[in-house]
Amino acid sequence: MTSKRRSATACRSGATPHRDSVTLGPGPRDDTGAVAGVPPRVSRVVSLVPSLTETVAVTAPGLVAGATDWCTHPAGLDVPRVRGTKNPDLEAVIALRPDVVLANEEENRPADLAALRAAGLPVWVTVIRTLDEALVSLRRLLTVACRLPAPAWLDAAEQAWDLPDRPGAPDRRAVIPIWRRPWMVLGRDTFAGDVLARLGVANVYAGHAERYPKVALDDLLAARPDLVVLPDEPYRFTAADGPECFPGVPAALLSGRHLTWYGPSLAEAPRILAGQLAAATAFRP
Repeated sequence: MTSKRRSATACRSGATPHRDSVTLGPGPRDDTGAVAGVPPRVSRVVSLVPSLTETVAVTAPGLVAGATDWCTHPAGLDVPRVRGTKNPDLEAVIALRPDVVLANEEENRPADLAALRAAGLPVWVTVIRTLDEALVSLRRLLTVACRLPAPAWLDAAEQAWDLPDRPGAPDRRAVIPIWRRPWMVLGRDTFAGDVLARLGVANVYAGHAERYPKVALDDLLAARPDLVVLPDEPYRFTAADGPECFPGVPAALLSGRHLTWYGPSLAEAPRILAGQLAAATAFRP
């Protein structure tokens, strides 16, 4: 079996996924190793990442003082909105006077984060490309950046992903489109790819030079995958939009939130995703 299946419980050791230490330098360091300047008490947080918004809002209702337009969870979150992850309203973020701004190195633009730091705001940046990194990063974000106790749901997520080995069970080779017109797929070093690997799905393009390469449909079909995985975000693939392009190939329609979000949904993600993968069916014209 070739999938990466490191035990999620190893994350409890406190090892960090990147060159950071909360005991070295003038203050706590985020996942990039940068000193974040987080104050001793945190009472207002602005999150620029949907996953992180849900992470904090579920753990400490009332702590989130602002979020992006794309922050849809938890349902009913009633906070000021600061536009999107790639085009945040910086003046609005600054006006909210957060104790810390939460960001991600992939989701948010360095220039925006630099502008927020220049305005005097502490910024905590996460770097998450594997499940293990997610579990460690979320624990540090909550306990160090937000000054909160570790929540029970995070322990539940670690336990849920402590999956048994599958001796002798071959991985299914899959292409995992995330967009069409043009077609784009998961490539190397992605959180979603790591999640799928733990569920017995081997990404055909895991060795690609790019993380989200554009690949022509003819080339996707020529790869002769055992499975096509179609999440409902960022592109909303459905039973009527996607499987017809891969005739004869079993298509698994997956919850994009459970595949790509790192947060409270991780506790139920292995059960939900495994069920959706098992339900894969081939399109027949």
